[in-house]
Amino acid sequence: MEATAAAITAIAIFVITTFLVWKLSVGRFKAEFGKKRRNVWGQRTFYWESIIAISTGITFLAMYLLRWADVLTFP
Repeated sequence: MEATAAAITAIAIFVITTFLVWKLSVGRFKAEFGKKRRNVWGQRTFYWESIIAISTGITFLAMYLLRWADVLTFP
């Protein structure tokens, strides 16, 4: 049961951080690249890879801090 709670917490943190990072960076992405360049798959893929990488790092850091503070316990 503890592992399930940890997994649900990790997924929730990941989804929330992905949304927040996207919301904070989408304006700059739109300003930096025009509408034509934004619709190119290479630009969009690079953008979303970056968003997911940043969110993954924040999620790992948050899970580590929660475990270190004994808020979450999992194997």
